[in-house]
Amino acid sequence: MSPVTFEVVTPERKILKEEVESVIAPGAEGYLGVLPRHTPLLTTLKPGVVYYRKLGDGTERMAVSGGFMEAGPDRVVVLADTAELASEIDVERARRSGQRAEKRLRERPPGLDVARAEAALMRSRARLKAATGK
Repeated sequence: MSPVTFEVVTPERKILKEEVESVIAPGAEGYLGVLPRHTPLLTTLKPGVVYYRKLGDGTERMAVSGGFMEAGPDRVVVLADTAELASEIDVERARRSGQRAEKRLRERPPGLDVARAEAALMRSRARLKAATGK
């Protein structure tokens, strides 16, 4: 099977450009997979884990906090709000961030931006899942 060029870009930097066998990403309606010769597709991404299978190698993970994915027959491009390779994630920091978000949602202090707290919790969970595989 011919490879797919996989690129991940954020406003700050290019995270990855690599030839891969497949990509699985957290689309707005659920996870979706892309293989070589995929029909053209443009979708929004929600916070979650992007899985990609390197050529002749294992599956790698990265956390994204949302964005867009464009797929085609020989190329997949993710334009992410933020993205981190599993190896770059500080697990303790992600855990603390999730605990803070859970506490805010549980206590509901006056003036709490619930959507923002829920988004922070989803980002934290995605980062932990990417880093630990759990």
